Amino acid sequence: MKISTKITGLYGAILLVVLLLTSAIMGLGIYFSFYHEAETEIHLAMQNVQKGLASSRSLQEFLVQGDIVPPGVVIRVTDLTGRVIYENDSHYPSLDTVEAHRVKDPPFWAAKDMEVVEFNRFMMYYTSMDVADHGQIYQIHFFRTITAEKNFLVDLQRLLFLITIAGFLVALVAGYFLSNRILQPIRNLTQTARKIEVERMDKRIEVPPAKDEMAELALTFNHMLDRLERGFQQQQRFVSDASHELRTPVTVILGYSDLLARWGSSDAKILEEGISSIRSEAEDMQDLIEKLLFLARADQKRQVLHKENVHLDELVDDAVRKMKLVAKQHTLRLEANEPGIIYADPATMRQMMRIFLENAVKYTPEGGHITVASRRLPEKEAMQLTFSDDGIGIAEEDQGKIFERFYRADSSRTKKAGSVGGTGLGLSIASWIAEQHDIDIAVESEFDKGTKFILTIPLSHDGESHSDA
Repeated sequence: MKISTKITGLYGAILLVVLLLTSAIMGLGIYFSFYHEAETEIHLAMQNVQKGLASSRSLQEFLVQGDIVPPGVVIRVTDLTGRVIYENDSHYPSLDTVEAHRVKDPPFWAAKDMEVVEFNRFMMYYTSMDVADHGQIYQIHFFRTITAEKNFLVDLQRLLFLITIAGFLVALVAGYFLSNRILQPIRNLTQTARKIEVERMDKRIEVPPAKDEMAELALTFNHMLDRLERGFQQQQRFVSDASHELRTPVTVILGYSDLLARWGSSDAKILEEGISSIRSEAEDMQDLIEKLLFLARADQKRQVLHKENVHLDELVDDAVRKMKLVAKQHTLRLEANEPGIIYADPATMRQMMRIFLENAVKYTPEGGHITVASRRLPEKEAMQLTFSDDGIGIAEEDQGKIFERFYRADSSRTKKAGSVGGTGLGLSIASWIAEQHDIDIAVESEFDKGTKFILTIPLSHDGESHSDA
């Protein structure tokens, strides 16, 4: 069932219930008003009769006074034989007729101490009281018309019912058209969504001029499409770059395998060169695959971090000491290493530091200088860790892209540095690790003059208080 149909049905059902309740309450109110008014006037007439009889010497003297009861109330006085002695309106039915038309089960709103008498064109209340006069018992009968417009009230009820049904039908039709009009932007959104394909994600929903929920929905949908388009483009670029990076070592391995198959068995030099090159390319491929798996786990939020309070100075000292064993053609110096406790995963923190150090070594020519410094920033309650080199630097237009996956500013940078180019994934991994530890990374670089990465690492308050204690 369509939403518009559901809305129309629900709206119509609610309106029908409201109209029926309104009609019922209105009808009951009219009947209660008539009955209550008649009941009140009869009670008032009975009180007047009792007071008048108490002040008169005889029943006959009281009856000739006139204005005995309020207008509209009819009284009839009879003796024990039923003979009428007095009545102020002779047009009312006889007592036998009244008894024959008495309602056995009166409505719940009728007075319990009065009889309801129903005729074809009107209804009335009837009650009686006994009085004694000079040793003889008389009955005073009271009549009051409840409604002389019985047929009118019946017609009014029918009219109210017809108006209710007509209003319900009009509400259904109006609700159907209104719901269709209100839901038209959603249908437009659905049609646009059907037209969007993976190859063409440039279509967007037209945002209505009114600042309502539909406009908010359209904006949200457009923002979602923007994110999907960027994600899909990033995925395409990632797959393309990964395929390119894997194709190169596979091509080299196949080439050397073919070379070994032809001449490896007869030429020891070719055999040694082929095995060495195949091993080198396989190691590069293994490194690339490990980085791809790391990023894949990170994207799927399956990369587990085991955070604890650790001494940053110990991590920095360990990373610099190990890099010195590898970067023997460069001058690597630990300029400052102030103590500080951080809340972090030690393994990924070492990996991040190694990435920045390897990056500095890769893009710094032999004989260049690499400096590491870790200083405390009391005003920020953080540690500042810097990796500086005097290598080839990064052009200003490339600095905002270096953390993108597979991004490498220029192949000439690798040639100037005199080292082998990497995969372009290291800084992406470092950026993810920094993000997981609330670490801010800033880059200062000038082409052909060097690069500095500045990391601001929050201190662990729990660890700090424990250390001070």
